[in-house]
Amino acid sequence: MTGDWRQDRIGSARRGGNPTVLRRMEAGFAVIGDVQFLPGYSVLLVDDPAVQRLSELPRGKRLAFLSDMEMLAEAVERTCAQSDPAFRRVNLEILGNTDPFLHAHVWPRFAWEPPDLVRKPVWLYPHERWSDERHRLNPRHDALRRAIGEELDRLRS
Repeated sequence: MTGDWRQDRIGSARRGGNPTVLRRMEAGFAVIGDVQFLPGYSVLLVDDPAVQRLSELPRGKRLAFLSDMEMLAEAVERTCAQSDPAFRRVNLEILGNTDPFLHAHVWPRFAWEPPDLVRKPVWLYPHERWSDERHRLNPRHDALRRAIGEELDRLRS
């Protein structure tokens, strides 16, 4: 997956051109992560690229964003628990250190992770995990994408 959409993830999602979008949510877009060394990694993008912090949203939209985050986390949890018996939990993070727009990370965690990392923040994984082509989002993740999207549909209905 390449292209200009990476330069404008939110704008491309709004225009229907971001291939990582799983579903449009109330306050943003649920997307599957560019890297999948922890299968099911997903992100909630706010729907306004000018919003940098949660505190910049009006209270109603702020609560909607947090509700969307929780729903995406539950969809990832259910999907990963069904597909991998080693699934342990999800970690949720709103960091804002790299991308200048509000977004929330949903990281599934597994018992098969390296012992020195399984109980630590995902960001401590070596650089190679983030850049290795084997972990890049690609068509082999289509079933996982579909399952998370369908779980989101069930949770929203």
